[in-house]
Amino acid sequence: MSNLERDPQEIRCGTEAGERSEVLAGREVPLGGPRAMKVSRTLPNVHRRMIGAWCFVDAYGPEVAAMRVPPHPHTGLQTVSWLVEGEVLHRDSLGSLQRVRPGQLNLMTAGRGISHSEESREEVLHGVQLWVALPGDRRHVEPGFEHHADLPVVSRPGFTATVVMGAFGGALSPATTHSPLVAAQLAVDGPAEIPLDPAYEHGLLLLDGEVEPLTAGPLLYLPPGRDALRLSGRGRVLLIGGEPFGEKIVMWWNFVGRSHDEIAAFRKEWMEGEGFGVVEGFDGTPLPAPALPTTRLKPRGRAR
Repeated sequence: MSNLERDPQEIRCGTEAGERSEVLAGREVPLGGPRAMKVSRTLPNVHRRMIGAWCFVDAYGPEVAAMRVPPHPHTGLQTVSWLVEGEVLHRDSLGSLQRVRPGQLNLMTAGRGISHSEESREEVLHGVQLWVALPGDRRHVEPGFEHHADLPVVSRPGFTATVVMGAFGGALSPATTHSPLVAAQLAVDGPAEIPLDPAYEHGLLLLDGEVEPLTAGPLLYLPPGRDALRLSGRGRVLLIGGEPFGEKIVMWWNFVGRSHDEIAAFRKEWMEGEGFGVVEGFDGTPLPAPALPTTRLKPRGRAR
């Protein structure tokens, strides 16, 4: 999914503060135009820009809507599409054509550059779109796309987990990762103790139901050092996490880079029709890039 804000702001990360649990409230962002589907963006946040390598979390629905995201570019990241309800059709400049449904994973690695589109019929849509920043030694890899219809499932007292990316509860997702991280959907049914990797920082997002201590909307951030978290209730929760990302990045529009000049070069390539390939089969024109800000973009760390 694209960042379709008409005037995207530089996503800034300042110096790190003392680590503590935080409730990261989302902000409402329309996905293209006044009648577009709205999403709640909890990451990047005002004070917390990343959780591990996870740098972008958009949650949407449940809402009757038609998703229509025209072809647009990405660099230096992976896009992770996860649905709770509905289905979305993915096309990309590699020639991929793949629907994703609840419980399945669409994973696109942009690497040095790719373009894609996403669309659906009008129906109830409910899901999450996430981005993973690629580390410096992997951010120029060849672009790629993966669809995983069967993901490992872990059952423990009080919950069942679908392992979306990385390792959780002794199970390993087949999805390609480029840094130590995890993503899992937890179906909670009663009191549950969720195992955590103490080397990771984590985020938890309530997808549906009622699960304490979570509330609908915000993303709960947990610093490294925890080896478990107690949840109770009934509902579905998205868990993400990873080793704290040690690099400074520039994240603007749909690009992740390392400098203003690099982002400007990505934008120029896209607007001139070079470097990102062509998405075949989409009924419409590619998405133009917004104007760069008047001040130079600066690489920044993961937290203010």
